[in-house]
Amino acid sequence: MSGAAKAEPRRGDRRRGGPVEGVWRFPVPATEASVPVTRHAVRDRLLTQGMAGVRYQELVDDLLLIVSELVGNAVTHAAELTPEVTTELAVRRGWVRVSVEDGDPYRPKALETDTGRTGGRGLLLVKSVTLQAGGVCDVERTGEGGKVIWASLPIPPEDATD
Repeated sequence: MSGAAKAEPRRGDRRRGGPVEGVWRFPVPATEASVPVTRHAVRDRLLTQGMAGVRYQELVDDLLLIVSELVGNAVTHAAELTPEVTTELAVRRGWVRVSVEDGDPYRPKALETDTGRTGGRGLLLVKSVTLQAGGVCDVERTGEGGKVIWASLPIPPEDATD
């Protein structure tokens, strides 16, 4: 597979007053180059689904930060066990969920702030951004022995103005 993340559409449905609903998957090789490729693919899909306006700017920014951190963690920590990392984007009435799946069984934990470390706070950042946006995140095991780390954020209501 090339370095480009290609969305594999699963389903889409136009809803009045909000983004187009659907589920898309972005499989990429477990390499550092896949982080910006996936982030751009997710951004383009979010904009295509109708989240280009000011109303959605903070949501899109939060989702792209989350995607960058989760894909970055997957390719950094799981690449030996995972030739491919898959990001899934699901847009549903009232929420957007991003998840990243890899084949590593290790369940990561968010590290507390440690001023002596220069890294290792990606999952803490994801949890913080998700909670601040009013969303939820978690880690689940896959049937194949790997894991899926996901974050679900609410879509701003129609009357939201900025």
